Amino acid sequence: MATERRRYRRIQAPVYCRPAGVTLLARHREAVDISLGGVRVYSDDRHRPGALVKMEFFVEGCPAVTYTAEVVWIEELPPGSVAKYDLGLKFVDLSPEALGFLTSVLGPEGP
Repeated sequence: MATERRRYRRIQAPVYCRPAGVTLLARHREAVDISLGGVRVYSDDRHRPGALVKMEFFVEGCPAVTYTAEVVWIEELPPGSVAKYDLGLKFVDLSPEALGFLTSVLGPEGP
């Protein structure tokens, strides 16, 4: 029987992600699931596990919030998928604004 490794409750939420600072041409990706500890997203860019990425997340009608995350895992997706890769990202630097955003998205139950 597999041991559950997650510390935080994960939910599917209407949250979108994009590389930080690239707003006009960036392809917005809906997060697959999100928690206070990290996010799973699709990407067309290959990243190495351990690499740090600066991303923005947002919901429709609200300003974007920037965060830094570490790539924990990456899996190549089959041809014809919504993206080339499936990424697991762990938050490493959450500003008070980013933490407030996540808390509002995750709801009152918290982790």
